[in-house]
Amino acid sequence: MAKREIPQFTTPIIETHCHLDYLKDRPLEETLEICLKGGVDRLITISVQPGNLATVRELVETHPYIYGTQGIHPHEAIQWSDEVEEEIRKHAPHPKIVAVGEIGLDFHYTRSPRDKQIEVFKKQLALARELKKPVVIHSREAEKETIEILDEVKDAQAQTGVVHSFTSGLDLAEKAIELGYYLGFNGIITFKNAEAVRDAVRLCPLDRILLETDSPFLTPVPYRGRENAPFYLPFVAEKVAEIKGVSVDDCLKTTRENALKLFFNE
Repeated sequence: MAKREIPQFTTPIIETHCHLDYLKDRPLEETLEICLKGGVDRLITISVQPGNLATVRELVETHPYIYGTQGIHPHEAIQWSDEVEEEIRKHAPHPKIVAVGEIGLDFHYTRSPRDKQIEVFKKQLALARELKKPVVIHSREAEKETIEILDEVKDAQAQTGVVHSFTSGLDLAEKAIELGYYLGFNGIITFKNAEAVRDAVRLCPLDRILLETDSPFLTPVPYRGRENAPFYLPFVAEKVAEIKGVSVDDCLKTTRENALKLFFNE
């Protein structure tokens, strides 16, 4: 059976979390052309390790509608050093670097020791406050510790950001919303066995939701099994609108306003 075509909407969409330098299925220029034709008019590509901090910076410099972040993923926390911290501090103020991230905790694989992840998460939260940048947070099987750390730093200085690819329980959802964070949702919400994630969408006010793909990972239905790409974002928007009981147009307008406010000060 033929795959359903990607829906087309009049309201443009901001891709708030992808990894453009990890895409393999087609040349980047072809991916960007499909995105623009489909209404995805800004993309935020995320850094995750010391080795791709510079790659992200190169992408934002060479493409007018690509923006980026600077930060170290919890998997790579063991690579943290004074030199990495200074590289982030030096380049994060760039006008097209819109956040510090991807930072946080991942106790599913613990590719870096838990204590090291916590240390580096706290350091990058402090760095983001210093730089007055929002944060992009990854939290997997570390809900209790993520809540404790966000509570611990909440009075240090006003801070905002997004808990991206949200798959945690409602306790973290409620805490993040209480503290002024957004929740990022992607193709997972279209998966058959992801009712708990859809519950988080139901809980989260529409004005705290961001749309993302996390491509090349987590391809939405009906293209699950293929490499994900930012041009599949309309399927995520449709599903959020369905869950929230609003029109797709209202969903797109509100989530775009959310992204503009958080990342672009617009």
